[in-house]
Amino acid sequence: MQLEILFCDNHLLAVVKPALLPTQPTQEGGPSLEEYAKQWLRKQTGKEGAIFLHPIHRLDKAVSGIVLFARSSKALSRLNEAMREKRIYKTYYALIDGALSAQEGQLVHYLKHGDFRAEIVAGEKQGGKQAVLTYKVIETRRDKTLLEINLVTGRYHQIRAQLSAIGCPIVGDRKYGSSAYFAHQGVALHHRQMSFSHPVSKELITLSSQPIF
Repeated sequence: MQLEILFCDNHLLAVVKPALLPTQPTQEGGPSLEEYAKQWLRKQTGKEGAIFLHPIHRLDKAVSGIVLFARSSKALSRLNEAMREKRIYKTYYALIDGALSAQEGQLVHYLKHGDFRAEIVAGEKQGGKQAVLTYKVIETRRDKTLLEINLVTGRYHQIRAQLSAIGCPIVGDRKYGSSAYFAHQGVALHHRQMSFSHPVSKELITLSSQPIF
């Protein structure tokens, strides 16, 4: 597989994940982005044996876009801390069914992790955790809308579930109610941009990847 590499040094590796490829190995077996990335590093470094490589975050199998890996334990520890403290900024693009009444806004729901999907519930008493995102309309395409989305929280299937809850599921996302045809693999959700401070040099790193939709 030909990987799209966005950034690589002794501490980090950033790769674009195609839709339908899991971020990490699964119990069912089969290829994963992590395994392909390790193979690429072996060829680049000539190193045999185990390769240290851990994702800082994961993308759903159906979703495409940037995945950041740590190549050292120091980078992993510091970036995990930055993630917990919300000092890593991630922007997504989503193509949705329908249109929104406002050009920008915020969505707030309570999500419960169900059977391989997120369920909207009334509140914490029903086992939900608060899910918050902000959106901005980028482009209107007949009966579809392209959104820029920033996550305030990072819940399981959050973007997919929240957009479905307001009647605007992501194009191609059958699991969350979309009946719209999507010409590409997976769903029309892409991790578009990521900004963070390098865990060692402290340099501001901004990574970008264009969606195919």
